[in-house]
Amino acid sequence: MRSTQPHPLHAVLAGLCASLVGIGLARFAYTPLVPALIEARWFAANEVIYLGAANLVGYLAGAFCGRPLARMFTARRSLQWMMLLVALAFFACALPLSIPWFFTWRFVSGLAGGVIMVLAASTVLPYLPGARKGLASGAIFLGLGLGISASGTVVPLLLEMGLRETWIGLGVVALVLTAISWTGWPRAVASAATPVSGTTAVSPGLGLIYVQYALMAVVLVPTMLFLVDYVARGLGWGTHSAAMLWVVYGLGAIAGPIVYGALSDRIGPTASNRVALTSQLFAIAVLALSSQTLWLVPAVFVIGSFPPGIVPVTLGRVQQLTRDPAAQGAAWSRATVVFALFQALAGYAYSWLFASSHGNHVLLFCIGGVAVVLALVSDGVWVVMRGFERRQSTGSQLAD
Repeated sequence: MRSTQPHPLHAVLAGLCASLVGIGLARFAYTPLVPALIEARWFAANEVIYLGAANLVGYLAGAFCGRPLARMFTARRSLQWMMLLVALAFFACALPLSIPWFFTWRFVSGLAGGVIMVLAASTVLPYLPGARKGLASGAIFLGLGLGISASGTVVPLLLEMGLRETWIGLGVVALVLTAISWTGWPRAVASAATPVSGTTAVSPGLGLIYVQYALMAVVLVPTMLFLVDYVARGLGWGTHSAAMLWVVYGLGAIAGPIVYGALSDRIGPTASNRVALTSQLFAIAVLALSSQTLWLVPAVFVIGSFPPGIVPVTLGRVQQLTRDPAAQGAAWSRATVVFALFQALAGYAYSWLFASSHGNHVLLFCIGGVAVVLALVSDGVWVVMRGFERRQSTGSQLAD
């Protein structure tokens, strides 16, 4: 059986390709296409924003569907077909037949991304030997950072050939990455596809992870949605400077999964989580309070590292609390659902607040900063509670 399995590096590469296709490209490549869609008059401006939200809604649906699909068709087969589905969605979006047609395919691409997020790491990581799983997890989710970076570099180059050609080009890239990963998925490995009995209860530790992951979704949305507009119009630097800072954001997104994953191997995922939250708090404070390039560039780099970087850290925390691979899959699926739900809710809430506050970017960043503080406070409360429980347990043992 082992001889039919892929090389571990191929398995990690398959995970990277999946996260790049299902989330990195399917979600983030849409951002630089928004002005082009409006200028080409494929859709009105408000319709383009509405169609962009379809991917987030689909992602939430995919987070719910991931484990049931894996039980029906195996995780390996589900991942293969989801990557093909994203490629098909790219080709379909080259034909702006109607709003329902476009919405459906943007929803489908989001659904496939949600399934991939639930299944990819939980399928690959149990198969890997050794103790460097934090770094391997970071490599898998590097695809998110590569997709963010590509949205500011590769997609604008494709747009020079035309909007329709850009969608087709993205479809071709997705097909190539699907082909590379096709035989890289492990066979018959305990994964999210394995039914688990008794996993409906949520431990206090997992509950804390879900709360913090929800807060992290609230943290990352305002900079992810409004950073470019803030630099271009809020600071008055223009679109060129805004595009350059978005490239810096993308470079941070590439570094985030690898750096945070390696840090998890060295100091543990819980400590890495605190480092990520603390650095994010300082970076958001700089973004809100300073307009100096010397400060903004490193702050944007750190902010960019956060969305993809917290994924391997959070997955590592889940693995610490749930040793069984199938239980890890169930817990990670719930975490992904929580994150997707709060990300979608935060996206709509921030958009409403932005319009209601007449475009106050700093207010949105400050709300994100408050969410970071709440995540850190919840972590501190948990540490105090655990310490109190240990002292009580020690006192009871001594009394006995």
